[in-house]
Amino acid sequence: MIYYLVHPMPLRPLLIVDSGRGISQIDFVTDDPLPLPPDATERVTPLLQRAVTQLTEYFAGCRRVFDLPLDERGTPFQLRVWAALRRIPYGVTWSYKQLAAEVGSPRGFRAVGMANHCNPISIVTPCHRVIGANGALVGYAGGIDIKRALLDLEMRFSGRLSQSLFADDLEKS
Repeated sequence: MIYYLVHPMPLRPLLIVDSGRGISQIDFVTDDPLPLPPDATERVTPLLQRAVTQLTEYFAGCRRVFDLPLDERGTPFQLRVWAALRRIPYGVTWSYKQLAAEVGSPRGFRAVGMANHCNPISIVTPCHRVIGANGALVGYAGGIDIKRALLDLEMRFSGRLSQSLFADDLEKS
């Protein structure tokens, strides 16, 4: 069975899916219909509760690394990219070019961008930590404002910045 829950979190509620083999999806909830597997049932499982606890700790600045079984489904290249994303340290950003080099495809930054875009497990597989080569915040399924807020949160709690990196941008949104 596949179970899911929608849990309120800072920024926006999160849809979290337990495939029975691990967490298979974490998405920010928007006004669009929930992108659920057709056979999913709303129910809190021990794994979903564990995911909620760890995500709550993350938003509180108390968790930097997640310890959840994941059930990712993708091409071998996508799986390599997603594994590399989880190696980006908390509070640090990499460019698409750096990520491409990390997965052994130094000229494949566009392919890396597409794999990043297809990441089904937001935050835990931190695709928000990937930015443009010029430092620009580009492409995030949850929206640039969410990406900006996640990076700001990590930078504040990691001690890299004493102030919000994007405070002016967040006040405008």
